[in-house]
Amino acid sequence: MPPVDVTVRPVERADLLAVVRIERECFSDPWPYDAFERLLDEPAFLVAEREGAVVGYVVADATPNHGRDIGHVKDLAVHPEARERGIGRTLLRSALARLRAVGVAVVRLEVRESNAAARSLYADEGFDPIRRVSNYYRDGEDALVLVIDLAEWTAGE
Repeated sequence: MPPVDVTVRPVERADLLAVVRIERECFSDPWPYDAFERLLDEPAFLVAEREGAVVGYVVADATPNHGRDIGHVKDLAVHPEARERGIGRTLLRSALARLRAVGVAVVRLEVRESNAAARSLYADEGFDPIRRVSNYYRDGEDALVLVIDLAEWTAGE
């Protein structure tokens, strides 16, 4: 059930400064503006808006793969003051639904091993760990690679 005070919609160029501000607030090694700008046309670059302000975003893309396209959740963040209201879950579910609608079969993502809140969210939604990548992040922390089959996810909703 989406938070009643949040609207999820496709990103617009005018949202990018707000997205970058949230990115900088949430991550020790934030993406630069131009990284987001290059992803504007991705099928699941979505923002969560509350009272006219962007409070979170998700960036996910699709890669053709012989009829079994692969999605990749590249980035997901919610402003610290807007957390614990279901906004991250709503963004994730919206992105997965969009990816499914464009033919994606499987979605993967990387998450910091120490990010218990994100790992819990992904596990709740049905993501399974498939491997650990040593020194994935610039600070040397390992990442867990998680995957979800969208047909199974859809059936479980």
